[in-house]
Amino acid sequence: MDEKLSIKDRSELKARRQLLDELFNDFYASRTRIYRINFLRGVCFGFGSILGGTALVAIIVWILTQIAGWFPFVGEFINKIVNAIQ
Repeated sequence: MDEKLSIKDRSELKARRQLLDELFNDFYASRTRIYRINFLRGVCFGFGSILGGTALVAIIVWILTQIAGWFPFVGEFINKIVNAIQ
């Protein structure tokens, strides 16, 4: 592929590769920094997942308690589920 490029295109391609190498090396210069960032990302992801799951379950339980009043034949079953969750 490189043999079909003009001199200008080759130099531009070489400059782009050098720039990408510099950016990559600047970001990944410190392994401990990367480990800290990834650890923090994991903690935040886990915390967000727990909060989101808790909110989702709370909303579902609230909706089930509202539905239980509308349908008496299903209400008893839903109340058992809500009591089991609580």
